[in-house]
Amino acid sequence: MQHRTLGTRTVSAIGLGGMPMSIEGRPDEARSVATIHAALDAGVTLIDTADAYHRDADDLGHNEELIARGLRTYGGDTSDVLVATKGGLLRPGDGSWTKNGDPTHLKQAAKESARRLGVETIGLYQLHRPDPAVPYADSVGAVAELLDEGVIAMAGVSNADVAQIDEANEVLGGRLVSVQNQFSPRYRSSQGELEHCAALGVAFLPWSPLGGIANASELGATHTTFQAVADAHGVSVYQVVLAWELALAPVVLPIPGASRPESARDSAGAADLVLTDDEVARLSAV
Repeated sequence: MQHRTLGTRTVSAIGLGGMPMSIEGRPDEARSVATIHAALDAGVTLIDTADAYHRDADDLGHNEELIARGLRTYGGDTSDVLVATKGGLLRPGDGSWTKNGDPTHLKQAAKESARRLGVETIGLYQLHRPDPAVPYADSVGAVAELLDEGVIAMAGVSNADVAQIDEANEVLGGRLVSVQNQFSPRYRSSQGELEHCAALGVAFLPWSPLGGIANASELGATHTTFQAVADAHGVSVYQVVLAWELALAPVVLPIPGASRPESARDSAGAADLVLTDDEVARLSAV
């Protein structure tokens, strides 16, 4: 399993995104826990979650508690696993998403996330999404305070543009370690942010790296070049997509979501897939 640096930690180059295990269409708990265990068995040591990854109004933090349960019941050593969670985005329970970047809310949300995860200090905490109603520096400032207070060990931002990345890093006193933005063959508008993170040495975590829950199954049909490369290597098109993203910069750590053990195992295999320079160029030109 290939590894990469995220702040002060060395983690697997491919992570596990927990969201599909907790929102609409989620599997039963037994399958979700089996999925987490399968990822760990495959060498995954980066798990992404958020307090907003839940389905109903009364199960806030469902995914955080699920991840904690999966780690707690795993038979092996989990001391090297980094759990990254986020705050600042809410789900009222009607399927919609709302923003809350209020500093007081963020600081309380982080402490509640730590409680649900069963840790004294959260490994990585990220501002989930900018709130237009709150100055960005104020929201990031709350994350900086959490860092100073030891509630979190590392800080990041999500859904940020280049200017916000620089502002966040300034507010954090140069301690920004990660940016989590949407990026996939279907959605490449964060290419500039990816390149900016590479220049800064900040980890870039593509969310929905396979195109999202609704589109991943159509990857091979809609992106035939990726399928052709997959056929040449005898692997799934999903592995090729993730390996391509890893090849774009040494700071990239994709976090594909999974709700089945076989999906988690397949995604983890991408960390060992080596594409040629020509293949990377062909895929990037699609």
